[in-house]
Amino acid sequence: MSDRLADLLMALPVFILSLSLHEYMHAWAADRLGDPTPRAMGRLTVNPRAHLDPLGTVMFILSALYGFFIGWAKPVPVNHFNFRHPRRDFAFVAVSGPGANFMQAVAWYLLLRLVLLAMPAFSPLGTLLRQFTLIGVIVNVALLCFNIIPIPPLDGSRVLAWLLPPRQAAVLDRMEPFGFVVLLLLLYTGILGMIYSPLLSWALHLFPGL
Repeated sequence: MSDRLADLLMALPVFILSLSLHEYMHAWAADRLGDPTPRAMGRLTVNPRAHLDPLGTVMFILSALYGFFIGWAKPVPVNHFNFRHPRRDFAFVAVSGPGANFMQAVAWYLLLRLVLLAMPAFSPLGTLLRQFTLIGVIVNVALLCFNIIPIPPLDGSRVLAWLLPPRQAAVLDRMEPFGFVVLLLLLYTGILGMIYSPLLSWALHLFPGL
């Protein structure tokens, strides 16, 4: 439990930063594509207070104590009717969030490689920095992989809706009010793990040496 508490103390600031930049990029992309809604709602900021969901943060803390990470932020409100090309631009806004997590994962990975080169292998500070930067990579890759799963309301579903023919895209859109229930059912039955685990494993292999 003490090891998990130590991991939590390192993972929590990474989680807060990762989600804040993820949601900020959604807001920034929507704003750039012509939708003023995120700016009007105060979401065009990296301030975590604008993005964090209290329940999602508490869930992250509790789950981390049991050796895994589950958490979420408040979705950025977007009115896709303000876009010139609603379906396509909504997909671009969706991609921007996982894209932010990918860039953060790369940044944390480069910091990890720098620590490995610069710090003595068995020094307390070196060990702490290696753990911290490693958690930075893993948290962001985990968020990236989870969000690209094409189940509403996850970001991957917006991209899938853009790629599908209009009739099939409309069916996917109608699933969104029930998306959270679907995710819980898939998690309970183990199907979500069958999708997510290989995806996460593949993504982590993009970062040699982890």
